[in-house]
Amino acid sequence: MLSYKRRVPTVQTVRGVIRGIMNLHLVRPPVADLVFQVYAKPLHPELFDILATQAWQREDWRIAVHITRSGHFLVWSNGAVFLAEIADIPIADIVNTRRLLHYRLRGEHTASLSCGRGVVYQTSFQVETLPPEIFLHVHDEILADGSKRGLLHNFQPNHRLAIAPLGFVTVETRARCLFVNSFHTFPEENAIVKAQTLIEKVD
Repeated sequence: MLSYKRRVPTVQTVRGVIRGIMNLHLVRPPVADLVFQVYAKPLHPELFDILATQAWQREDWRIAVHITRSGHFLVWSNGAVFLAEIADIPIADIVNTRRLLHYRLRGEHTASLSCGRGVVYQTSFQVETLPPEIFLHVHDEILADGSKRGLLHNFQPNHRLAIAPLGFVTVETRARCLFVNSFHTFPEENAIVKAQTLIEKVD
């Protein structure tokens, strides 16, 4: 599981924790309200509260990554196989036919699926709750990394008196596979939702 290094908190870190305590505006639901789901069908983006989007494409597949208010929604397809991964609140309008995975977002889980046509999907996700000073440092590292690569959404970039939730997703592509790493921070709970997904063609 991709993670960020933890270093000893500084005076600046402690000051940041104090700012975080002042963050009384809840912009995300509690982590316990979220689910992690995978469907073997395309889903309409209109079902989700999407805040940022980016797509990656090669000759034989395409992936669209959406950061939502609660987490992320991504859709991968090679023309014959569709996969939709969701880390978000439960969406009542989604018909649960062709649902491959369903977990509450808590603890740590791994899963592997054969999706037909030689496509294999593997995922690992976890919810990590940190001490406030460590959470702030990891949060700042994610923010710095997101300014250099991938897709980043900062919920309150101009609000200096609060720790803003972040959504950060990276995609690494190869000829027959791709890796997706995602990080979603929940400052009110000092929690980080991390997920790592591999989609590959094995034959």
